Amino acid sequence: MKTSIPPLSPPSSLAKLFNRLRLLVPSLLLLIAAILLLLLLLRSDPPHFISSVNSNPSHPTRPPLSSIVPDHDHPAPAFNRSPPGPPKPNLSLFVHEMDDPELLRAVSKPPYNAHRVPDGAVPKVAFMFLTRNALPLAPLWEKFFEGHRGLYSIYVHSHLTNNNLVRSKQSVFHGRIIPSKVVKWGRVNMIEAERRLLASALLDTLNQRFVLLSDSCIPLFNFSTIYSYLINSTKSSYIEVYDSRGKTGRGRFRPILKPLITIRQWRKGSQWFEVDRYIATRVVSDRTYFPAFQRSCKRKACYADEHYLPTFANIKFRERNAGRSLTWVDWTKGGAHPGRFVRPSVTPKFLEKMRFGSECEYNGKKSHVCYLFARKFTSHALERLLWFAPKVMRFDD
Repeated sequence: MKTSIPPLSPPSSLAKLFNRLRLLVPSLLLLIAAILLLLLLLRSDPPHFISSVNSNPSHPTRPPLSSIVPDHDHPAPAFNRSPPGPPKPNLSLFVHEMDDPELLRAVSKPPYNAHRVPDGAVPKVAFMFLTRNALPLAPLWEKFFEGHRGLYSIYVHSHLTNNNLVRSKQSVFHGRIIPSKVVKWGRVNMIEAERRLLASALLDTLNQRFVLLSDSCIPLFNFSTIYSYLINSTKSSYIEVYDSRGKTGRGRFRPILKPLITIRQWRKGSQWFEVDRYIATRVVSDRTYFPAFQRSCKRKACYADEHYLPTFANIKFRERNAGRSLTWVDWTKGGAHPGRFVRPSVTPKFLEKMRFGSECEYNGKKSHVCYLFARKFTSHALERLLWFAPKVMRFDD
């Protein structure tokens, strides 16, 4: 007897619904996932999200490097701010407790005596402040450095402690004092302090240009312009060198220096210099000319700060040196020291005179941008300097 198979009954409404849901579930899951991801992104901190995408590189990006405009009628180029750099480095990386002989030996060997920045790294400018006490113009420099972390290093030679130099731990100058010794005007220990600053700055292999500044110095341009001017320069140094035949020039030559240095090689120049890493290593590793200056300056003032580097540059690297200083000073008032500037002195006209009032050569072309810094400005000038900095020096560009 054959068993008959009953015909399949049509699916119930519940089964139909189940089949439809089974087809829709994958699409719904994808939609929910997309919504959750969107909500997650919207709830994220916008600056962090943006910086993680395009403005927080492993190395800071240097400002655009372009030629300095050599025409007084056209102001120096204003560059865009560099993007934020990496987190603020640990100050312990820069603080050392080495004495002078140990420090000078260290930077005379690899890797510190290398003359080029490591591959893939961004070069920095070392700003070296030689001061007896505090930094009265620190607020102006704070504005100058703002937004350019990772493109500069700061070193201070001072009698003060780090806590007394600046009050705020957030200051770019906090923790920047190197092991320092007493310095007296006109004495050879002034050069010892300069070599100490150079050697300390050479411990950072990213530092490629080195500027010596005083506590009364101001920047005449914004950071990007000064950075570009120095990094792009085809000259290894800006050390003022000239032959002065008067009593404050050749008249200071001491016969004890012969035959190593002759009176025809003897030179004079400004104390305030700028050098690249090659020249910096030559200066700190000098075991010939500097000891001769030390021997000749034991008993009284010899003004070595005005003669050692100019003479050394004249003998050892004349062709690599620009022969001029980048720091503007006023000697028109006469005397042993340049003129000082207080509050009434600071006007847009005066600042523009220092910025574009001279003529020189930069990278083989005529230029009116000859000075990047100026001195001597007192603390009384600070308020007006802060007022004019954004407008004249273009600190906000």
